[in-house]
Amino acid sequence: MTSVTARHDWTLDEIDALFALPFNDLLFKAQQVHRAHFDANAVQVSTLLSIKTGACPEDCKYCPQSGHYNTDLPKEKLMEIDKVVAQAEAAKQAGASRFCMGAAWRSPRDKDLLVVEEMVRRVKALGLETCMTLGMVDGEQAKRLATAGLDYYNHNLDTSPEFYADIITTRSYSDRLKTLGHVREAGMKVCSGGILGMGENPRDRSTLLQQLTRLSPHPESVPINMLVKVPGTPLENVDDLDPLEFVRAIAVARILMPQSHVRLSAGREQMSESTQALAFLAGANSIFYGDKLLTTGNPQAERDRALFAKLGLHPERRDSVESDADQASRLQQAAQASAHAKRVAELAVEVGGV
Repeated sequence: MTSVTARHDWTLDEIDALFALPFNDLLFKAQQVHRAHFDANAVQVSTLLSIKTGACPEDCKYCPQSGHYNTDLPKEKLMEIDKVVAQAEAAKQAGASRFCMGAAWRSPRDKDLLVVEEMVRRVKALGLETCMTLGMVDGEQAKRLATAGLDYYNHNLDTSPEFYADIITTRSYSDRLKTLGHVREAGMKVCSGGILGMGENPRDRSTLLQQLTRLSPHPESVPINMLVKVPGTPLENVDDLDPLEFVRAIAVARILMPQSHVRLSAGREQMSESTQALAFLAGANSIFYGDKLLTTGNPQAERDRALFAKLGLHPERRDSVESDADQASRLQQAAQASAHAKRVAELAVEVGGV
């Protein structure tokens, strides 16, 4: 099957037209794209650990870790390195190929970054890919993380530029785009997606995906989250998103970003097996594996293994993490990415001062 060339010029009308396709036609098109680039029955498996929980100064209306809301979430300081490594070893034994670490910060402080860099080095030494989500990072912080060996940096756009201010006021859309520019320029792979079911309209979902396609190259990992409604957050009573609309978004993301791993992420605990199966059919080929996603529930490993068996899926197999030589080459290529960083800044202006 012929592969599809990645595009960065998708119009909103084109994306809306994909969303409007008959469901069967949309999934068929997504399957064609998916099979051209991936093993259709392989799913990349990651494990996510909260290495610092709660008391975040941001006011993201979906997040139980925000210090602005009373969600009865225990506040925890930065975990000890040995405990993080032990969790990573357990994740590897359970079948994960990537270990993701998240900290509830607006931006890491220097003393915390020193600890985080050592976590990256030690987790990577286990033979796992590494990913971090630490909030906003500047160019120097991104370079330090890349030098420590960090493979992926997660920083979601969350939603459309137009809807963003209804969800978050303590950082701007342009702040998020700038962080992604720093990450790419430092040579790390990008993990960036969004959250659906926050009360956005269909055009917001199209615009979110358009923003992701404008990133060049496309994010290597695109998590598509279904809102987990947590009591105490402003979105606890928002209307549920129709699961089939969620599956449509997975399919459109697959078509728009053919070479990216599209991750069926938060919200799986609330999804039926049938909804998850449709999401895999629509082109999702990555999941978080384990009991929790930072602070919200996630299907337990045994349930995931049982679902994989029912569907004939298997974890994506890989021999080793990126070699030192490959990483050095990638970091060298990243030095040529300043033009992209400038383009990110231009796009931040284009979104209208959000």
